[in-house]
Amino acid sequence: MASKIRKILLEIRSWITIIIIALLLKVTIVEAYIVPTGSMENTIMTGDFLIGTRLAYGTRTPDWIGIPYTDIGVYIPYFRFPEFKRPTQGDVIIFRYPRDPHHKYVKRCVAGPGDTIEIKARKLYVNDEEYPLSDNGKFVYSEYPKGKEQPGIYLGKYGNKDHFAPIQVPKQGDVFTIDENTDWRFLIPLILMDGHKVTLESTSVRYEFTTTDPMDLYRRKGDREVFEPYFPKGKLLNPWSSSIRDNDFAHIRIDGVSIREIESYTIEQDYYWAMGDNRDDSLDSRFWGFVPHNNVLGEALFVYFSLDLDHPSGFWIPRLNRVGTVLN
Repeated sequence: MASKIRKILLEIRSWITIIIIALLLKVTIVEAYIVPTGSMENTIMTGDFLIGTRLAYGTRTPDWIGIPYTDIGVYIPYFRFPEFKRPTQGDVIIFRYPRDPHHKYVKRCVAGPGDTIEIKARKLYVNDEEYPLSDNGKFVYSEYPKGKEQPGIYLGKYGNKDHFAPIQVPKQGDVFTIDENTDWRFLIPLILMDGHKVTLESTSVRYEFTTTDPMDLYRRKGDREVFEPYFPKGKLLNPWSSSIRDNDFAHIRIDGVSIREIESYTIEQDYYWAMGDNRDDSLDSRFWGFVPHNNVLGEALFVYFSLDLDHPSGFWIPRLNRVGTVLN
């Protein structure tokens, strides 16, 4: 009896050891991702299981401890080890979605810090040079007319997905002057993603800005209670919210300091512009802006398994021809 118990305990210890090793690999070296949408088709297909490397952009220690597959947990200080390289144009990157940090996205990095991007008649230009669509990229719908504003486009003022006005990707060290001409809808998200607190305060009310969008939380969780903490019922605000008037920004504070006492703000990290290879069916930087370096988790490398989630049989059928596909 004692020997059987000893064997059971040894087996349990072995499994615990394996699980701990797997978790350590997951949070330090390997980044795994299951593709739920077709935004990168045909480079990456819906139902692909990806393996990425955290080493390329610098392994980082965990910054969140909590219950897996829930939002229950706390953020903790983290450390990023020196990187072998920075995300560069053409890399397929895995990152935390800026408007819902519990949701991972995979897109192609098409522009980096300091680059200027523009889209003219579906053609992407980076620093005035055309950056061609990837070999497996595609368009599936008709072109959006030039001059027609598209609902949900970034900050509501850059045009549409096929005709996007020039915009420069922020880089570490960029200085933004703070005065009556400051574009706060553009700048506040950067300040928040840099790790600072921004509030809107008057004598009677205090709101806190956040880049976490309740619409994206609802899209992931399907629970209307996610709207409760946000204006008008709650005290959270998104900088791009149409409920904020331009003159309301005169009352904001950065880390408790009134903007009347601040002359400028200096960007503290690099940012990137990410787009899907399936240009007509991709919720990407054209709609929500920049990817901060702190959100980048790893570089996607290859497909280790794949399921056809829309097979005519109604079953999820393995796509063995996708296994081992190298991403480029």
